Amino acid sequence: MNFAPLPSVEAASVPADALVLDVREDDEWVAGHAVDALHVPMSDFVARFGEVTEAVADGRRAYVMCRVGGRSAQVTQYLVQQGIDAVNVDGGMLAWDGAGRPVVGNDGSPGFVL
Repeated sequence: MNFAPLPSVEAASVPADALVLDVREDDEWVAGHAVDALHVPMSDFVARFGEVTEAVADGRRAYVMCRVGGRSAQVTQYLVQQGIDAVNVDGGMLAWDGAGRPVVGNDGSPGFVL
């Protein structure tokens, strides 16, 4: 079989107005996440898939992120198979934070990557 390489992008080059899809679990999300990200935990992904398709209905690209890039790679692969324009954020939230991108807690205060 011949698999196409998974589309991916560096955290520093994600556009400021991008649709960031965070697939980490609730405790990770509460500790810190990208501002305005859509939170759909990987464990709930199939059940909540409609929220994702609604968010990308206008043809927007989904920038999929987890802690380091493993879970988000799986979700990105699934989305691409469904015909959705999705890219994996290399290095996940750790790279996002390392690139100086804003991380907020659930209450809007400065967050951290769990």
